[in-house]
Amino acid sequence: MTIHHSGSALENSRFGGSITNRLLIKLSVIFLMLIVLVGIAYMLITVYFSNKYYNETTQQLNAEVASHLINEKFQNASPFLEDGSVNKPLFGDIMHDMMAVNRGIEVYLLDKEGVVLYSVVLSHDGPDDPLAKVDLAPVRSFIQNDGKSYVLGDNPRKPEEKTIFSAAHFTDQGQEGYIYIVLASKEFENVTKSLLASYYIRLGLGASLLTVLFAGGIGLLAIWYLTKNLREIIFAVQRFKEGDLTSRIPNAAQTDLSVLATTYNEMADTIVRNIEQLQSVDKLRKELIANVSHDLRTPLAIMQGYIETLQIKGEQLHKQEKEKYLQIIRGSAEKLARLVSQLFEYSKLEAKQIEPQKEPFQITELALDNYYKYQVLAKNKGVRLELDVKDKTPLVFADIGLVDRVIQNLMDNALKFTPEGGTVTLQIKPTKSTIEIIVKDTGPGIPEVEQSYIFERYRKSSPTKEINSGAGLGLAIVKKILEIHDSTIKVISAPEQGTAFTFWLPVYEEDVSLT
Repeated sequence: MTIHHSGSALENSRFGGSITNRLLIKLSVIFLMLIVLVGIAYMLITVYFSNKYYNETTQQLNAEVASHLINEKFQNASPFLEDGSVNKPLFGDIMHDMMAVNRGIEVYLLDKEGVVLYSVVLSHDGPDDPLAKVDLAPVRSFIQNDGKSYVLGDNPRKPEEKTIFSAAHFTDQGQEGYIYIVLASKEFENVTKSLLASYYIRLGLGASLLTVLFAGGIGLLAIWYLTKNLREIIFAVQRFKEGDLTSRIPNAAQTDLSVLATTYNEMADTIVRNIEQLQSVDKLRKELIANVSHDLRTPLAIMQGYIETLQIKGEQLHKQEKEKYLQIIRGSAEKLARLVSQLFEYSKLEAKQIEPQKEPFQITELALDNYYKYQVLAKNKGVRLELDVKDKTPLVFADIGLVDRVIQNLMDNALKFTPEGGTVTLQIKPTKSTIEIIVKDTGPGIPEVEQSYIFERYRKSSPTKEINSGAGLGLAIVKKILEIHDSTIKVISAPEQGTAFTFWLPVYEEDVSLT
C-alpha cells in the first residue's frame, strides 16, 4: 500500500541527513570533550603518582643519611658545648659539606621533645616564623621501621606542608635528641617546580595529541558506525512519511537500536491497520448511505405517488380505491418508521449508548408471548409456527426488553424467508449453566460462503436479492445486543435445508448482582 504526498523527496532526504549530521556532530564534540577531560585527568593522576614515586624513592635511598651524619660528625665532636649550647662550628662544617655534596637537604637539630635547637639551611628565604617544634610521631615511626616505610613529616620552613625526611636518634653527654634532615629543601623544590612545569607541558601536549589522534579517530569511526542504524531508521521513517506504508526496518531485533527499530515497525503496522480499518469503515459508510437512501426513497416514493394520485384524481376514484391507496400509504409510512427506528437503535448500540438493565426473568414466558404475537402473521402467510419449551426452565439473567428485541428480529427474519407451507420453530433448550434460544425455519437456507457477513449492516444471505425495508439491520442489531450481554450467536444453514439461529443466556444464580 503506497500513499503519495506532495513535497520533495530530496528535501526530506536532506532533512533526515541534517538530523543525522547534527547528531553526529554533537556526539563527536561530546566525545572529544570527554577525551580532553580524560587526558587532563590522566596527566594529573600521572603527575601525582610520579611525584609520590619520586618522593618515596628519594626517601628510601636517603633513609640512612641522618644516621651517617651522626656516625661521621658526632664521633669525634659533640653537637653541644660544655655549657650545653649548640656546637655551631660543627654544624658550620656540615653546611660546607652540604654545599659541596648535596644542596637539596636541610639539617635540623631537635631535642628529645622535638624543639628545633639549630638548623643548617643554604637559603634563608622563607617565612618570618618557621616552625619551632617538629611533630615527633612521624620521626619515631620512621626510626622504628628503619626508614623502610614512606612517612611524611613536618617542614619547618613550610609549616602548611608535609615533606620527606631522614631522621636518627642520638645521645651525647647525657642529652638526647634527633637529627632531622628534610630531603626536599626549598632550593630543591624551586628546581623541581621549574623542571616539572616544562615536563608537564611536554607530557600534556604529547599525551593530548596522541589521545586525540588515536582515540579521537577511532571514536569518530565508532560513532559513525553506531549511528548507521539510526540513519537507517530515519530513512525508513522518511519513506513512510512520503507514503510508502510498506517501509520497515529489516532485522529490527538484531540492530544496535533494536528497541527503537522494533517499536517503529510495530507503530507502522498499527498505523497501516488503522488506515485499512478507516478505509473499510468509509466503504461501509458509503454502502450504508446508499442502502439507507434506497430504503428511505422507496416508501417515500410510494407515499408521494399515491398522495399525488389522490390529489389529482380524488373525486374520480371510488371509495374502495381511496381506501386501498390510503392503506398503501399507511403501510409505507409504517415501514419508513420501522426503518428510522432501526437506524436509531443500531446507532445507539454501535456507539455503546445502551446499557443492559439485567434482571432475572422466565424466558419461557417471553417465548410464549412472542409465539402468540406471531400466530396471526404466520397464519396469514401460510406458515406453521411451533413452540418447543421444557417444563421448569430456570430463570435467565439479562435485559428482558433487549432479549425480546432479539427474538422478534429473528422471528421476523425467519417468517420473511420461509415460503408458504413452511415451518418456523422457537425452541428453548436448558443446559447446565446457560439457556439456548433457537429460531429455526424451513426456508431456502444460506450458502456457507455468505454466512460470515449476514450480521453486517445491510448484508443479506444473497446480495442479488432486493433489499426490503430494514433489511440488513435486523441481524446486525441482534449481534450488537448479544455482544453487550457477553453472548454470541451461531448460524447453521445450508441451501434448501433451512436455517437455525442459536444464542445463549446465562442461568440466573442467587449471588448474581442485579445491577
